Amino acid sequence: MEPMSRLPAFSRRKALKLAGAAGALASLGAVGGRILSPAIAAPAPKIRLAWTEVAACHSPLGFGAAKGIYAKHNLDVELFYQGASGQTLIQALATGKADAGAGLIGDWLKPLEQGFDVKLFVGSHGGCQRLLARKDSGIKTLADAKGKTIATYGIGAPPQVAFQVSFAKAGLDPETDVTWKAVPFELVGETLNRGDVELAAHLDPWAWAIEKQFGFTKIADTQTGFYEGHTCCVLGASGPFLDANRDALRRLAEANIEIHEYTASHPDEVAQWYFETLKPAGLTAAQLTEILGTLVYHNHPIGQPLVDQIRLAAEDLKLVKVLDPTTDPKEFAERVTINLLA
Repeated sequence: MEPMSRLPAFSRRKALKLAGAAGALASLGAVGGRILSPAIAAPAPKIRLAWTEVAACHSPLGFGAAKGIYAKHNLDVELFYQGASGQTLIQALATGKADAGAGLIGDWLKPLEQGFDVKLFVGSHGGCQRLLARKDSGIKTLADAKGKTIATYGIGAPPQVAFQVSFAKAGLDPETDVTWKAVPFELVGETLNRGDVELAAHLDPWAWAIEKQFGFTKIADTQTGFYEGHTCCVLGASGPFLDANRDALRRLAEANIEIHEYTASHPDEVAQWYFETLKPAGLTAAQLTEILGTLVYHNHPIGQPLVDQIRLAAEDLKLVKVLDPTTDPKEFAERVTINLLA
C-alpha cells in the first residue's frame, strides 16, 4: 500500500469532520456488538465492483483500489467501468459483468421493485445533485419555480426525480406546475445560460462546474432542505454473489466505510489521484478537491439505518409516482436490503 500523506493544514472545518468520522465509526462498531475490523485469513476473494468512473463522487472507490484499502480487508477488487448511467449499472449486474456496484438510490429502487435480484448493503455518501437558476431570473426558492422550465439530461433521470420530490414537498405539483426539458448531457449549463430555460438540474461534478462557470444560483441540492441527512448513493450486490460471498461483502462494506471516511478528511489526496488517473475534462485537481469537500462522506448507513434510508427514499418515489401506489415502503426497504452485521 502506498503511503497516504496528511493534509498540510488542520482547519476547524476539518477538525469537525474528523470528530464526525470518529463518532460514525464508533457507532457502527457498536452495532450488534461487533467491531468493524479487517478479516485477514483465506486467499482474498475477487469482487468485480461496478462504478461510474466519470463521477467525482465515485472517486473514493478507485482510490481505495489503487491504494490497497480493499486489499487491507483481504479483498481482490476489480473495478468494472460501467459508464455514466444508472441503467448500465443495472445491466452490468444483470448480465454478470459485475458482482456489486455503486449507484444512486433513485436508479436502484424501480428495478428492485420490479424484482431485480440485488440487495443493497451499505451507503457511500449524501448529496451530489443541484438545482440551479440564472442570477437574473429572480428565482430564489423552490416555490418560485412554478410555471418555469427546467433543463436536465434525461426525462426520468435522477436529478429530475430528486427535485420533483423537492417541488412536491414545497407545495408544487411536479407534473403540472413545472416543465422539464431534456437536453444533451454536456449542454445542460449552456441551455440555462442562454436563457432557453429558467432552471437546470444536474449531477456533480458537472453541476458544480456549471454553477461556478456561469455564476448560477443554487436553489436546492440533495444534501440540504428536504434531503438533509439522506443518503444519495448505495452499494448493491447480485443475489447469487451475495449467497456465496456474504462475508466478503461484509468486508467490502467495511472497506467502503473506511475509504469514505478517509476521503472526508483527505479530499485533496483522493482528488489528486482522480485527476492524475482519469484526467476529467475541464476540471483541475483543486476544483476536484473542492467538489469532494462539499459531499457528505460521513453518510454511509449499514444495517437498520440503511433500511430506514431506503424506506424514506421509497416514500419519496411513491410521492412522485415512480414507485407503484401499492408498494409498502417499510416492507419494500426490508426486502431489498441485507444487514451484513447481523
